[in-house]
Amino acid sequence: MHKIQQKILGLAENKNLAGLTLRQIGELISEKGSPQKIKHHLNKLIKTGLLLVSVDGNKIVKTKAGINKKNGLISLPILGDANCGQALSFADDAPVSEFVKVSAGIIGHSLIKRIKDIFVLRAVGDSMNRAEVSANRKSIENGDLVLVDKSYKNTGDGDYVVSIIDDCANIKKLFIDKQNKRVVLLSESSHDYPPIYIHENDYNIDNLISGLVVDVLKKPDELADFMQAGADDVHKQLKPLSKKEYDYYMNL
Repeated sequence: MHKIQQKILGLAENKNLAGLTLRQIGELISEKGSPQKIKHHLNKLIKTGLLLVSVDGNKIVKTKAGINKKNGLISLPILGDANCGQALSFADDAPVSEFVKVSAGIIGHSLIKRIKDIFVLRAVGDSMNRAEVSANRKSIENGDLVLVDKSYKNTGDGDYVVSIIDDCANIKKLFIDKQNKRVVLLSESSHDYPPIYIHENDYNIDNLISGLVVDVLKKPDELADFMQAGADDVHKQLKPLSKKEYDYYMNL
């Protein structure tokens, strides 16, 4: 995140930004001289959901994780990317990069009870595209949003977990190999990815496992949506067949 955006978020902790001009915001965060620069970063923060704008525009405040009592929507923090192959792109103490809003029915009431412990990672890569997460057996594909319960440390054989390797996160399936006294982090993919092997004496769950994967918000199929929208437009343009036209086509 850009340093100016970090400063603006810090200011929004205690102030309603809608009550300030762009110049005033710049002065308060020691970024004088370019109101357009402040406007650019404000828009970025609003677009990613880190700042919340009221309907009437009279309030611009920092978004907080949890349930909005007015509309019932839940703001879940996206902490960054988790690579489904090698561990590349997420630090355990990463700041919130954006929020995703969902309704209670999307994530279920069991997760709502521990909503403060749920965070989101964006999956990168295809090494878990044959995973079967939750009762709906959802795969994890590039661009999907993965819901993680950070409080769940009693992970067991067959669980999908976010593991921290070299201070970065990856999504794997946990396999406890008692015979060989080791823990194996497996990929479930249409491609061949090597597992990660950890001896049982080196396995520290508090340091290795950042949370349990509890659900997946699948990325919308943009092509299918586009094609359906196009078909709907064509359908609207077609008029009902007359009896003459109907009889003609039936006799072809």
